Amino acid sequence: MNARPTFDQVYMQFAEIIAQRSTCKRLQVGTVITSSDYRKVLAVGYNGNATGLANSCDSEEPGNCGCLHSEENAVINCDAPRLTEKLVFVTHLPCSMCAKRLINLGNVNRILYKNEYRKRDALQLLQQANIEVRQFG
Repeated sequence: MNARPTFDQVYMQFAEIIAQRSTCKRLQVGTVITSSDYRKVLAVGYNGNATGLANSCDSEEPGNCGCLHSEENAVINCDAPRLTEKLVFVTHLPCSMCAKRLINLGNVNRILYKNEYRKRDALQLLQQANIEVRQFG
């Protein structure tokens, strides 16, 4: 019998799968936001252009491709009240602006990410907001 996967494994795999919908040429990122008891998926997001615009990057320049970030789309898609405790699973460490968006989402208890991002300044912001951040794996 196969070992039963943990919820962290299940939701990180979900983030990796949803990242495959990304239209960004440089980096495909996926985010899943769940309730703190893992029973509900509250929102998902992946990076790409705005709805109705071309499914492509606006620019080839790293960090300036014009795509909305996966965390940003997940926050936009999350209609859970601020009081609801949340866990965030993301394929890559969030950038500082996405860290701020996740802070403002309210009641994010933990962010679990799999891959490093080219900038690590989000870690200090999330620590200041008392949000636990762990690398998956």
